[in-house]
Amino acid sequence: MVAGLDHQGSITDIAGLLIALITLFTSPSSAPYRSISRSEFLSSLPRWRRWLSMLNWRPVVDLESDSERIANETEQIRKETEQLRKENARYTEINARLDALSSSFDTSSPPPPPTPGPSPT
Repeated sequence: MVAGLDHQGSITDIAGLLIALITLFTSPSSAPYRSISRSEFLSSLPRWRRWLSMLNWRPVVDLESDSERIANETEQIRKETEQLRKENARYTEINARLDALSSSFDTSSPPPPPTPGPSPT
């Protein structure tokens, strides 16, 4: 026996530590799933495995990711177009109000009297 350690206590401590580590690494909440791109996945592989994955390459995967990206971009463009239409309608309304105000101001008010200024001496 080592001085200052009792055999039973150290085994219990090690067992508790192992259980805590196993729980930590196997718990689904401790490592949330993160989607990675194909290039990130391939860069994490050894060189021989990357070469092997190139032999197993299927264009369907790339086409699916491209179609998903295009669908997302199309939706974003549709939202931006709708926002621009709303802003354009708002600006048209404001412009019409300004035109109405300026035309009513031009026809209904007499010209302002000249303001006396300093006389040249």
